[in-house]
Amino acid sequence: MKEAVLYLFPTPIAEGDLKESIPEINLELLLECDCFIVEELRTARRFLRKAGYKRDFEEVEFFLLNEHTREDEIEEFLVPISKGKNIGLMSEAGLPCIADPGAMIVKSAQKNGIKVIPLVGPSSLMMSLMSSGFNGQNFAFVGYLPVDKTQRIKRIKELESIVYKTDQTQIFIEAPYRNNHMLESLITNLNPNTLICVGVDIMLDTQNIITKSAKAWKSTKIDLHKRNTVFLIYK
Repeated sequence: MKEAVLYLFPTPIAEGDLKESIPEINLELLLECDCFIVEELRTARRFLRKAGYKRDFEEVEFFLLNEHTREDEIEEFLVPISKGKNIGLMSEAGLPCIADPGAMIVKSAQKNGIKVIPLVGPSSLMMSLMSSGFNGQNFAFVGYLPVDKTQRIKRIKELESIVYKTDQTQIFIEAPYRNNHMLESLITNLNPNTLICVGVDIMLDTQNIITKSAKAWKSTKIDLHKRNTVFLIYK
């Protein structure tokens, strides 16, 4: 019997033709999976149908992985592999395990000697970094910054200090409805010469990736409200 594996399937980060963002081999490998670990059942099924997955969903096993998933459930999700069934792990958008709870699944798979196969796909983080002009050999993705204003300002200054001390690009994200507040915090609290890159609506027709100094951003009008945005700072 062929060894069953855990596939890590990237999903589109914007609406459009799947062929523009997902390699054809990925779509073919979806057909080899009997089970899927997903964040949201409805969007996962919609992606699968669009990708050409023909099986009856009543015969396909889905496991939900989200903020309500208990750690003791994780290993149960991987049981089908011991029965020779391939499992596909999918993010809601972009790469699994990057700013995504899928890392817990892969950690368990590695611990249990399960073969993990990552597949190529879009990443708004990497696409923004590529387009920023910032250091691509030394960078850190630090996730979300604190919501509390005082703590957020403190963290922004810490990240700026790291930039100047280590020559390391800092990458982070924010809840879409707080994007404008984040940009304002960066403009107000960074050194005027520190560079800020904003990558918004990656892979949409409205995509825009702009790098300017904090000082120059003060006179720039852009509305980031409820738009998927990546923030980067550098010197």
